[in-house]
Amino acid sequence: MTSFLESTMYTVAQLFLVPTLVLIAALFLYAFWVLGGFAMLAFQRGQGGGRPLVAAAQAAGGNGLTDDDLDLRAHRLMEGPRIASRVTPLLGLVATMIPMGPALKGLADGNLAQVSANLTVAFSAVILALIAAAITFWVANVRRRWLAEEMLEITRGRASAVSNGGATPVDDSRAPAGAARLGARGAA
Repeated sequence: MTSFLESTMYTVAQLFLVPTLVLIAALFLYAFWVLGGFAMLAFQRGQGGGRPLVAAAQAAGGNGLTDDDLDLRAHRLMEGPRIASRVTPLLGLVATMIPMGPALKGLADGNLAQVSANLTVAFSAVILALIAAAITFWVANVRRRWLAEEMLEITRGRASAVSNGGATPVDDSRAPAGAARLGARGAA
């Protein structure tokens, strides 16, 4: 029974190698797509634009977007890179461990070519996964800071409008917490 269970688990684990490698390749390409978008956003911010929360708040006008709405928009903007930065290393570990079984089996059989082929796949997959994770992690952290700065800018703009009598009073007590929530959730 134990032998059957072990061989079944080995066979099932081997079935996940190709899908895992495909996901790593897709996330590797996604990381560079995110990096390109980040570079464009950085350029736009340098030119005085490229601030999605500020633009959304201005488009909504007045009290159209609450601080919670802005917080939700910020989290939606961060979701892809944040998830990729966490999932990609896990997939890299899976893609490292799956070929280790055949590599060890090849070593036991004295088949060094099989060992070499499987270790090449294992190490290549983990390297690409870690590169993709590093890129998306860096982009997510910088964008999180930018979005927190935008939330504070919107909050200060609302407070300034209220103090100048140009707008309806807004409850600003939650706004800094919104920026703090963005930082806390993004770091989780």
